[in-house]
Amino acid sequence: MNISLAEDATKKSIASIRRYFKDELDQDIGDLKAGLVLEFFIREIAPSVYNGAISDAQIFLRERVGDLEGVCAVPEFSFWDTPAVRRKR
Repeated sequence: MNISLAEDATKKSIASIRRYFKDELDQDIGDLKAGLVLEFFIREIAPSVYNGAISDAQIFLRERVGDLEGVCAVPEFSFWDTPAVRRKR
């Protein structure tokens, strides 16, 4: 799977990278260098983050599906088990 960002997210990411370099490392870098840093992180690190998110989603869904019967099941043929049933004569 190819991980990519929307155009708006890419622009915001580049601006954030540039700010990080300026504020934290006292280096002024341009859009090209910030874009290269972003591309590196997307290719090298993003797959680990993506796979972790998929794993978390799978765990979440398994827990919900496992509890589905307890939450959604309706007792069958329970009319006669109810003591307050009023019967016609």
